[in-house]
Parts: sequence; structure tokens; C-alpha cells
Amino acid sequence: MDQTGSKMKIAVDAMGGDYAPGVVVEGVAQALYDYPDCEFTLVGHTAKLGFYLYKYGIANHPNLKLHHAETAVEMSDPSAISLRSKKNSSITECARLMKDGSVEALVSPGHTGALVAATKVLNRTLPGIDRPALAASLPHRHGRFILIDAGANPDCKPGNLVQFALMGEIYARFMLKKERPAIGLLSVGGEDGKGSSLTKTVFKALSGMPVNFVGNVESNSAFEGACDVLIADGFSGNVMLKTSEGLARLSVNWLKSAIRKNALRLTGALLAKNAFVELKSMGDADEIGGAPLLGINGVCIIGHGSSSPKAVRNAIRTARDAIRFRMNERISQRLAECRASVTDLESMF
Repeated sequence: MDQTGSKMKIAVDAMGGDYAPGVVVEGVAQALYDYPDCEFTLVGHTAKLGFYLYKYGIANHPNLKLHHAETAVEMSDPSAISLRSKKNSSITECARLMKDGSVEALVSPGHTGALVAATKVLNRTLPGIDRPALAASLPHRHGRFILIDAGANPDCKPGNLVQFALMGEIYARFMLKKERPAIGLLSVGGEDGKGSSLTKTVFKALSGMPVNFVGNVESNSAFEGACDVLIADGFSGNVMLKTSEGLARLSVNWLKSAIRKNALRLTGALLAKNAFVELKSMGDADEIGGAPLLGINGVCIIGHGSSSPKAVRNAIRTARDAIRFRMNERISQRLAECRASVTDLESMF
């Protein structure tokens, strides 16, 4: 709750994701139990929600409201077209609720591109932020690190990456509990002179700022714990994210195939079951739930399309914690603090 004692208000896109609305409603049911200091607005086609509301026992819950949305953005829909042709989609209605102040945050496991487009148009960015960025939490050898931008902006200018660094720094303080997080710049080599014209310009700017900049970081080094925040343009960041997800799945499949080759290995696997469970939890995306779209005027948490009820519940937890942490207020404050140290920031756009 805020200082006035009122509940934190969060909109949840009931129609987003591969398994909507059932999985989303179940996740909201878990959140209603876990977070009595929140009030949820479930956004979707109300006729399609009734069965699940009764199934999970929340049809008449005092902390739950329904908001009708006539349509839903499918995962195959183009972002810009969906925003124009589906003006009353559940994603757009969530963004509208946040725009008019009915809610402080929105959570959706739906179409990332449509969410970015809707929030940029309806909610706008924070003062001083040119573009929002997706901040993904990834595992490394000793814990986790933040990758920003993980896919919201394929084409970036140097000034965008400088802003991503400041937003990522604040998010790492919140997510990783690091007061002075180490900030790295994704590049093709760790040496200072390596990289593209884009990264060289950003390197120079970050080197002169009051941040804990550790220089260029290769993608493999990031998974060894080289930094707490890894800065990238959205294209490179998304390639890194998807590659790491694919390699993780491949490694699991290799391990399963190797174990199933004979009975002795299967017996050994049973004895090591707890170790496998612990290993799975380290890279379990459901534990995080969703990634914030930082820089938007409001809190926006984007979940994976294949989110489970647990992931939806944890994405809601992230939204709740971001409200309590006053994420946007801290980002704006940090941007103002550092603006003076980058006198030519405007020329980087």
C-alpha cells in the first residue's frame, strides 16, 4: 500500500499469451491470495472469463474488477497494424487504464511489439527518455544480470544506449539489490577499442559518467558474471537473449538423451534429482515472471507468451514491487543527476 493506505492498482491482460485466459486467471487468483495490498483489474472479453473466474473461486473477490475488451492481439499480428485495427484490444485497454490513472501498472504475457507500441502512444515515455527499453533478467555463474535492451528497439542511436544504462542501473538496484551495479557494454571484444561506431561512441560517453562502467563485455563473459547490467541495442540484445534460451533448451535435451541411454545412468539421475531441481530453478523464467519495459510513464511488465500461472503471479509481484520501489521516480532522478556529465547527449540522437 502507499502512504495513504490505498491499495496498489494493477491491470492484467487476461487475453495475452498462448494459454489465455485460463492460465492468466489462475495466476491472478494466486496473486489475490498472496498480495492483499493490491487491487487487480482483469482486462479481457468478459464472456470468456466467467468460467475461469468461478473455477478458481475469484468471481466475487473484493479486490478484483473486470474491464471488457472486445478483441485480443494475436501473437502473429503485426505490431503497428494491431494497434490501428484492434483499438479495443485487451493490450490497448490496459494501456488506457494506466493512462487515465485507474491503475499504476499493467502486466501482460501478450504480444511484446503491440505492448511497446501501445504504451509508447498512449502512456508516453518519462521526461528525458527518448525510447523505452526491455530489461531481461538472465542467470550468470554467481547470480543474475540485467540485459537491456532485450528487444524493444532494433535500431538505436548512442543516446538511447546511454539512457538504457541509467535505467538498467536503477533496475539492478531494485532487482539485484546492488547499490553500485557494474555496467558493461555488449561488444565483440573486451578491449577498449573494439566494437562498432555505435558502441565506441557509447563507450566514450559512459566512461565520463558517474556510473560504475566496467567497459566492453563479450556475451560469453556476461554469463561468467562480468557485469550486473549489460547494455545493448535491441537487435543485438534480442539475438543474445534468444540464443541463450535456445542453448539452454538444447543442453537440457542433450542431458536427457544421455541419461536415458542405460539403466545405470537413470539410477544415477534419480540419486541426483535434487541437484537437477536446483539447476532448473536457477534458469527458470517462471521465477522472474516478466521483464519491465523501462522508461514508460507507468509500470509495464511483459511476460513470456508461454507463461504459466506461476509466471503470471510472479510478473504481478514484479509490478507490485516496482510500484513500491518508485521505479520511475528514481529513473527520472538519476537521469537528471547524470545529464550534466554528458554535455553533448542531445547530439547522440
